[in-house]
Amino acid sequence: MLKTGKQLRVRRLSLAGDDRHLLIPLDHSVSDGPIVPADQWDDLLRALVAGGADGIIVHKGRARAFPPDILKSCALVVHLSASTACSADVHAKVLVADVEEALRIGADAVSVHVNIGSDTEARQLADLGAVARSCDAWGMPLIAMVYPRGPRIENPRDPALLAHLANVAADLGADMVKTSAALPLDRMAEVVANSPIPILAAGGPPDGSDLVEYGAAVMATGCRGLAIGRRIFSSPTPAALVSQLAAVVHGMPGGNALTDDMPLANYSTIVAGVA
Repeated sequence: MLKTGKQLRVRRLSLAGDDRHLLIPLDHSVSDGPIVPADQWDDLLRALVAGGADGIIVHKGRARAFPPDILKSCALVVHLSASTACSADVHAKVLVADVEEALRIGADAVSVHVNIGSDTEARQLADLGAVARSCDAWGMPLIAMVYPRGPRIENPRDPALLAHLANVAADLGADMVKTSAALPLDRMAEVVANSPIPILAAGGPPDGSDLVEYGAAVMATGCRGLAIGRRIFSSPTPAALVSQLAAVVHGMPGGNALTDDMPLANYSTIVAGVA
């Protein structure tokens, strides 16, 4: 049976071919400002790729600026929605790109952010549905980043609420959903059991504890992957951290000995021509 374009692209989101995913969001430069100095972007990207990231999530303009060799062993996800920390309502996400643009750039998937409980929830839901329709037309995988945020949310880590969010994403046409982990963490298994689509756990432990242990605990609940940005790109050794997390996600022992404890500043000389 011939595979559809969407199935082929979904396959590229898992380097190991095990339908598990370690995605690194780097879209924070729109919401919060620069994540690294401009002359360190390529070094950061090469570190993440060589560490074993399955995919990197960026906005369209950033994706166009990538040197073409960087992502030959890593998927590109173009993020379609945005807001900034300067906005009157930081939870009000708007579409700033479309699926056709992402295809022209060479994206393997697109992502859309929706904040359930926000004052602009209705518009964000409509945007998600419209993007899903376009993704179906073009064979493009859709990752919905759906979070409980806004004045109507009492407990953003409530398992029942997170299960509701996962079903919103599935029912409106997403292929995967990125959302917060439940607390206590073992109750994330309830969210997974009630989700028709794979769940990627976002961020890291809210108390700032060990990220790799957190990743292992999340994967043990049945999540199909991790989507972690800030804790990785702010690390002095992002390649080593990605390597450890990739081992957790894909069930591999150990990490990448070449990257262990290697600071970002030294990384470009090691991985040049590898990524």
